[in-house]
Amino acid sequence: MPNRAFIGIGTNLGDRAANYREAIHRIASLPDTRIVRQSSIYETEPVGEVKGPFLNGVVEAETELAGDALMRRLLAIERIMGRRRTAGRKSKQRTRYRPRVIDLDLLFFNKEVVHSNLLTVPHPRLHERRFVLSPMAELAPALIHPKLNVSISDLLAGLKSPYRVTLARADLLRPRISKREVVTR
Repeated sequence: MPNRAFIGIGTNLGDRAANYREAIHRIASLPDTRIVRQSSIYETEPVGEVKGPFLNGVVEAETELAGDALMRRLLAIERIMGRRRTAGRKSKQRTRYRPRVIDLDLLFFNKEVVHSNLLTVPHPRLHERRFVLSPMAELAPALIHPKLNVSISDLLAGLKSPYRVTLARADLLRPRISKREVVTR
């Protein structure tokens, strides 16, 4: 029986829509993994000193990969797409909020609670983030957070966050077509 994973996607550098689409394509291309559903894509205000809005969303995937193997694959996708992390993932010197070409977070993996050097699920701050809870509520509103014992929809309803999250404009998400492609079509 496949594992059920929810993966958060975020990007605020470069062609954000292209980054988002590429991340979904790469996740779907992982061995023994398929994307079951995708949330809408949200445009969100940056947190901290970061400039420029993010595109955020969540995908639900089924995979035969174990949680730690999936997390290693997600980190590899980030590296391939140009994400540079500072040494020591949980280092105190690391700046938490930085601009990102792509950010892939394993939010939930089955109903597991895991805390290791590589993997923490459920994601430790998802219950504080509207940009995660809004797309999660589209896909799995009744999902119970295994540590907090509260549904996603209840977490979202009770969230007090000053950060704005809105549905992204449809035209922002269409692949860009060059003038050359328009002429040759």
